[in-house]
Amino acid sequence: MPQIQTLAVTSLFGLMLCVAPAWAADQKTTLMLGGKFCEFYPDAIQTALKKVPGVTAVDLKSMKGHAIVTSEAGKVKPDQLTAAVNAVKGDGWHCKADVMK
Repeated sequence: MPQIQTLAVTSLFGLMLCVAPAWAADQKTTLMLGGKFCEFYPDAIQTALKKVPGVTAVDLKSMKGHAIVTSEAGKVKPDQLTAAVNAVKGDGWHCKADVMK
């Protein structure tokens, strides 16, 4: 009887491992920011990046002139991030982002 219990517990544990969700790590993308007056509009840049589905955090303070974007792994493509920043426009200014390699 103990062998059957051991087999049942082992099988149940193995089944739980198979159906447990795989938690993926976050990914970080560093964007180099540039353009006329870009540094004066960090709130607009941060808002634009946070609107991209899958983005979980935006750090504009760690590296001057850069945005470090944290997102769910595999859910955000770098071109989505650059497009979000490049779409931020105001009167007489624009901001451009390029992915750091």
